[in-house]
Amino acid sequence: MKEVFEHFEEELIGARIPKEPASLYDPVRYTMALGGKRIRPRLVALATGITGGDVSLSKDAAIAVEMLHNFTLIHDDIMDNAATRRGKPSVFKKWDANTAILSGDVLFTLAMEQLEFYQTKHFKPYVYPLLMNEFLKATRVVCDGQQRDMDFEKEASVSLDDYLLMISQKTARLLSASLKMGGIIAEAAPEQIQSLYEIGYYAGIAFQIQDDLLDAFGDPTTFGKKQGGDIREGKKTYLSILALEEAKESDKKELSRILASKNASDDEINWVLNCYRTYGIDSKTAETVSTFYQSALDELHQFPESTYKQELIRFLDQLNTRIL
Repeated sequence: MKEVFEHFEEELIGARIPKEPASLYDPVRYTMALGGKRIRPRLVALATGITGGDVSLSKDAAIAVEMLHNFTLIHDDIMDNAATRRGKPSVFKKWDANTAILSGDVLFTLAMEQLEFYQTKHFKPYVYPLLMNEFLKATRVVCDGQQRDMDFEKEASVSLDDYLLMISQKTARLLSASLKMGGIIAEAAPEQIQSLYEIGYYAGIAFQIQDDLLDAFGDPTTFGKKQGGDIREGKKTYLSILALEEAKESDKKELSRILASKNASDDEINWVLNCYRTYGIDSKTAETVSTFYQSALDELHQFPESTYKQELIRFLDQLNTRIL
């Protein structure tokens, strides 16, 4: 992994981003310098290694998926009118909407350009078109998920199946693509590539549902967010949808009223959290998270033992044990 990440940040922030015009590329460089967990590039490298590929050759794809992820964040902040991103002013607020739109567009283009490396003599002719196809499919599906999420804001009710479809698109799809692209770079067998895709699918869904759970019941000092933020904003989450399906009619009406207000008071948030506890929504959601993570681990067990496999197992365990 060292061969991928030793100079990863320098390339991500510097060498891969043009300097002029500064009014276009400074916001891009600012965005990439905000940091983050770098989950997706790590998955590209781990997938390349676990399938027997040369991990050093995964760097360009790792940079591509991280650029793609940050492109979506720049545009998300415009749609959400978000003032901050990772504790700093968003591009939308630091500059303006037009700058954020164009900087996001060019970041997406830069991401695609990184994949041109896979047209070189190091790879069989099919590698580049497969990578580009997966990259573009993932981008489209992430957009599908974002639109579904926006549509949910206008809908009175959403089913759990609809919610799971949305998060599989908006959150899980890019994790699946990152792992699948690593397998393609390694020229792995089709069944291995499909298993990598499934690992990303299960892990991505578990990750998002766990985020929902942590927003409601997580320790603010550990999780970094004020408890009940989703409730206050009236967001549809796994917990709220499940509660609306299982609560008795009077509680369902009160829960619907509080969420519809999109400005819940502290007392109302506490009422919702108690409602979740009364119907066991917290424990049922935690069980769902564990089930999806276990499905990811089950897919992973078919791969031969390696340091990459152990690191991917540790990675999944770290996600699964984020503290409430």
